[in-house]
Amino acid sequence: MSGHESTYKPASGFTRWLDDRLPIVRLAHDSFVDFPTPKNLNYWYTFGGILAVCLAIQIITGVVLAMHYTPTVDEGFASVERIMRDVPYGWLLRYVHANGASFFFLAVYIHMFRGLYYGSYKAPREVLWLLGCIIFFLMIATAFLGYMLPWGQMSYHGANVITGLIGALPIIGEPIQTWLMGGPSIGNATLQRFFSLHYLLPFMIAGVVILHIWALHVPGNNNPTGVEVKEVKKDTVPFHPYYTVKDGFAIVVFLIVFAIFVFYMPTVLGHADNYIEANPLVTPAHIVPEWYLLPFYAILRAITFDIGPIDAKLLGVIAMFASIAVLFMVPWLDTSKVKSMRYRPVAKQFFFGFVACSLLLGWCGAVNPDDPVIPLGEDKLLVSYTDANGFVATAEFDAYEEAVAEVESLPADSGASISVQKAPAFRFVHLAQILTVYYFAYFLVILPLLGLREKPKNEPESIHKSVLGGHKSSDAALAPAE
Repeated sequence: MSGHESTYKPASGFTRWLDDRLPIVRLAHDSFVDFPTPKNLNYWYTFGGILAVCLAIQIITGVVLAMHYTPTVDEGFASVERIMRDVPYGWLLRYVHANGASFFFLAVYIHMFRGLYYGSYKAPREVLWLLGCIIFFLMIATAFLGYMLPWGQMSYHGANVITGLIGALPIIGEPIQTWLMGGPSIGNATLQRFFSLHYLLPFMIAGVVILHIWALHVPGNNNPTGVEVKEVKKDTVPFHPYYTVKDGFAIVVFLIVFAIFVFYMPTVLGHADNYIEANPLVTPAHIVPEWYLLPFYAILRAITFDIGPIDAKLLGVIAMFASIAVLFMVPWLDTSKVKSMRYRPVAKQFFFGFVACSLLLGWCGAVNPDDPVIPLGEDKLLVSYTDANGFVATAEFDAYEEAVAEVESLPADSGASISVQKAPAFRFVHLAQILTVYYFAYFLVILPLLGLREKPKNEPESIHKSVLGGHKSSDAALAPAE
């Protein structure tokens, strides 16, 4: 943390010479060996190290895969199949890279939820949070670009949908869409642009990660109590060996679960249609992104109404981007002086409601928005025809065979036809609309109001007392504030 005195002592003539000219070993020692870290960090704090490993895996496997991939519409799909079949261990590289993206997002979501719960975005760590949000946004962009590269059905039609959404933006939308596609429609130029950007962005992410770590080491780690370090010797322990061992154990467990998916369920997190070569003339029945982007996709589809001159498509795009942009504003939206929700019982309930909301939005994004969540009746078959007096008449039937028999019994000039009358139902689009309202209300209304109105419980006096004080300290920490 800022002001931490270096304890590094060069042990040889070469290290003394290097330390005088380029103190990189001192920097590594002070940042990852002797760095004072709060002694009460739990396993939720190990996901920072896990994310660093995930990024390294993605970059290494991505660079090797790029050596064998051909970014053209004629050879893109075939080159992926060649990687799978002919390149030595190409199947392993591809499955590690594809599943690695899912586990990367899983880890980053847990990391972000932990930050929200323990108030890691509050002063003096606002820049740390902002850099994390930038990393998240770059990850989303990288994942979207990479989704097109296999040149499967979902790749092509998903890219069509997303680039079409960008085109919905007024004034700047169409020029950006044309630049991204490299022309009026998706083709070779689009695939080459996406491949180039997908290769570039992970290195930008790595650069921002370095800034993220730097911003972390200035104020130091937050901790589950939200109490800042008061006495370095009592409140902290060196990062090594205490947290290198703890993080190492968590990384090993994470990689074991990751390996189970890579070797036993390599395709379970993907979509089957993406193993069919892209065909512009055949559109999949249901176009969906990867699972980690489903909540934002659900928010996009939840907007089905116009507001004045702004149509539903543009409103959906605005809502989708706003759902990411609002994360950048969290440090200033939460007005509470208490960081950790351990001591904010009401805020804790709303937080877990927000977690449930995010999971349900993912569910809504994965299904057809018109499917019923709760059926309120049964669909009816309607036979419409023109009677002898020239009036349009309808008849209801429960069975299709009965409706067909009715049509056949009517005169040929009656214009009889069969249609389905959907029964009233609470549909997924309605659920997504409710969840979208809660998503934005949590950040824009609930957090600001709770910070002003909620009476938090007393925090512990210091980190070491919360760890070593026994039951008395715990009881004191849980006592209501006066």
